[in-house]
Amino acid sequence: MGPVIEVTDLTTHYGSRRILQGVSLTVSRGEIMVIMGGSGSGKTTLLRHLLGLKRPSSGSIRLLGRELSEMSERELSRFRRNLGVAFQGGALFSSMTVGENIMLPLRERTQLDEETMEIMVRLKLEVVSLAGFENLMPSELSGGMIKRAAFARAVIMDPSLLFCDEPSSGLDPVVSSALDELILRLRDAMGMTILVVTHDLDSAFRIADRIAVLDRGEILTVGSVEAVRESDNRRIQDLLNRRFKEEEVDTDAYLARLTGGAPE
Repeated sequence: MGPVIEVTDLTTHYGSRRILQGVSLTVSRGEIMVIMGGSGSGKTTLLRHLLGLKRPSSGSIRLLGRELSEMSERELSRFRRNLGVAFQGGALFSSMTVGENIMLPLRERTQLDEETMEIMVRLKLEVVSLAGFENLMPSELSGGMIKRAAFARAVIMDPSLLFCDEPSSGLDPVVSSALDELILRLRDAMGMTILVVTHDLDSAFRIADRIAVLDRGEILTVGSVEAVRESDNRRIQDLLNRRFKEEEVDTDAYLARLTGGAPE
């Protein structure tokens, strides 16, 4: 069986600015792949492509054997039922209870009866250690609980692929570690393939089967935690050791940006 995710020579632009440059990546079934990189490295843009929210300038993206660029918007909408997404801030609706938030994908995409949906919600709340919290409002939850509720909503349809956007962002180390354990448990208990986008090194090293390091829109390396730690690539070591590297300035390009013109 081929890769669950297969990205080949992906390039994308925002206007004249190139964001991703020939990105290639494969993810196997049941694997936890971490996309790691600093701010502005292209992580979020890559995630948008993988979710079919943005079309690439060139290159190929295949999920579960399907080429995203060949799908219509209607086909993409149906295909996304195979995908779960845990958003960075949780993205729970403040006017709905926790249970209503988690049930929302079932209401929108299935014809299940109310009792069945309520049972499924309770089951998923058990998985994320929030049993009995279905009647609370998001405002009554801690940051870590909101993240776990978001995971319950992301997996309510038992997706084949789970995408996590900065899951530990804004959490203290203890809560972040608990969330890492939840990701591992979801993979082991539900057999999911999970792709995590993060800049949190500790989290990446705890959960990853493999890590792809993205910098300036390029994949620097893909490998095990040990291989990434021991890499002799200077840009990777700058990231791991949190060393700021000031880029050399092209004087003509800099003046052109200031004046709104083009470099001669």
